Amino acid sequence: MESAGASELCYPHLNASCRVPRKPPMQALLIYVLLSSISMVTVALNGLVIFSISYFRQLHTPTNLLLLSLAVSDLLVGALLMPVEIMYTEACWFLGDVACTLYYVADYVITSASVANMVLISVDRYVAICHPLSYPGRVTKRRVKICVGLCWLCSMVYRLVLLNEHLEEPGRSISCLGECVVVIANAAGSADLVMTFFLPILVILVLYLRVFGVAVAQAHVMRSRVGAGHVLRVKKSEMKAARTLGIVVLVFLICFCPYYFPTLAGENTSVDAASATFEIWLAHFNSCLNPFIYALFYPWFRKAVKRVFTLQILKAGSRDANIL
Repeated sequence: MESAGASELCYPHLNASCRVPRKPPMQALLIYVLLSSISMVTVALNGLVIFSISYFRQLHTPTNLLLLSLAVSDLLVGALLMPVEIMYTEACWFLGDVACTLYYVADYVITSASVANMVLISVDRYVAICHPLSYPGRVTKRRVKICVGLCWLCSMVYRLVLLNEHLEEPGRSISCLGECVVVIANAAGSADLVMTFFLPILVILVLYLRVFGVAVAQAHVMRSRVGAGHVLRVKKSEMKAARTLGIVVLVFLICFCPYYFPTLAGENTSVDAASATFEIWLAHFNSCLNPFIYALFYPWFRKAVKRVFTLQILKAGSRDANIL
């Protein structure tokens, strides 16, 4: 008869096996239900964002293309990353070392792409507010598509280089069978912290400070001019978009800060879903929050969702509907 200790191992007949993480049944059930609900809501809401921007021609603007790219990364978090985290939270890793490494490569690529999208959104708002006359010529849909493509390509190449040792030797960081861990040395983690956290935050903060400073100054000037009402309304519209996207960026930073705390403390970055559930899920939860921000602050998103659920999109010419 097997011992009680052996029954708690991921691989009962192997001494090098990890122990199975256990929680009380009711607590485990509640965690599964909660996390599964977050995953499904994330996929559904970001799917609506992607469909709305892609379907309605009036929403094919440079800014919305950036939101589309961000929604794609958020949907991948809900459809790809969250289910794996749910599976691994209360169980062992049985998919092998190669799948473990590829999972974390995907995680890092999606995260890097999200950060790059935030920077692009900040640049878009900076040009729209600080250089409004040249904005239509400088920020075109074609250029935005190229920037978004480069954003994803560079994120992939950068992460493949960072995790090159783990790709060459999958499982190099695990301490027992049934574990999925990727450990990044402090030097590489520090460089990554600068490239994917400090530098993007610095760029975002500088651009947004400039945006709001210029916007306030222009508002004072326009109020003092006769016949500037239309221009002021345009500026208010741009500022509203800047404020909404600023909230998106702020929420992103709040959700991702705990994820980088180990590197900030000068420690090796150990990414393990079983032992860092809070930090990882807080970072992933950001992908669920973005559509709620759009619903609160973007009337076009609420109108688009209403047309989808009332099946008005089935009518002829619905793609050309007035959404804005």
